[in-house]
Amino acid sequence: MKTVGIIFAMEEEEKEFLKQVEVYEITNIYDLDFTLGYVNNTKCILVESGVGKVNAARCTQVLIDNFYVDYIFNIGVAGSISNEVNICDIVIGEKLVQHDFDITAFNHKKGYIPKVGIYVESNKKLLKTAKQLNEPNTHLGVIASGDIFCTDIEMSKNINKEFGALCVEMEGASIAQVCYLCNIPFLVIRSISDSINGKNKMDYDEFLNISSKTIANFLNKMIMKMEEQK
Repeated sequence: MKTVGIIFAMEEEEKEFLKQVEVYEITNIYDLDFTLGYVNNTKCILVESGVGKVNAARCTQVLIDNFYVDYIFNIGVAGSISNEVNICDIVIGEKLVQHDFDITAFNHKKGYIPKVGIYVESNKKLLKTAKQLNEPNTHLGVIASGDIFCTDIEMSKNINKEFGALCVEMEGASIAQVCYLCNIPFLVIRSISDSINGKNKMDYDEFLNISSKTIANFLNKMIMKMEEQK
């Protein structure tokens, strides 16, 4: 039986998915609450990392070190930085990049991380399964992460242009980096809560819960699809 680790940045995101989990234990490690349960016949371990790349990376490593997870998902909300991606759409992260990682002074391109590269590619098997769901309003592409909530339209446009990113958030690429270095298959999936329209904060407040429900339902369907493919 496969064990799936699922990382959320915020309580609102985890709360929606918990509605679909048969919980049997909660374990606290370093002030992180790991909720153990089942979605259908799949064992899942849920954890809220907190916002930002350091919190997310720390949480990912604690999860890997203390539980025998076969896959790690990071789900939650993100802001669209592409005119092709609308609020409540879903973005499946084919590749992840840290848009704020900058050692260009040493003749590297923006986003380049030594021994990692610019992009971290998601697990191809998980990507294939996600695509097989054929859910409407779903996009496959680059997700960009950085320690800033992007409210500046020009910054969003620059991230889109430089990295080809469809959306931006604050955790996914750091989770991807830890999984890559630890050789754990991963996938980052985001539902869009706001977009590059100058009203990011207003849209975020309005659509956070709706987007959290959307992405929770998507992951539930994906886990069921994975069970069918055993």
